[in-house]
Amino acid sequence: MLVLTRRSDEAVKIGDDITITIVEVKGNQVRLGINAPSSVKIYRKEIYEKIMAENISSSGLSAKEFEKIKETLNKF
Repeated sequence: MLVLTRRSDEAVKIGDDITITIVEVKGNQVRLGINAPSSVKIYRKEIYEKIMAENISSSGLSAKEFEKIKETLNKF
């Protein structure tokens, strides 16, 4: 994991197309602005995990079977 220190109005680039800007720091909260192509799906982690759990549940596969498929697809 890469850990960076940024201040308000500073940014981080991910590849050529994604920019994450620190919009505001207030107490223990940080507001981020994310500029990315519309083809890139961006979710909060807890929402992403719920989507993945629902996808696994609706597929009828066990989590272990789903992970095997995921590992196989990542090889390509």
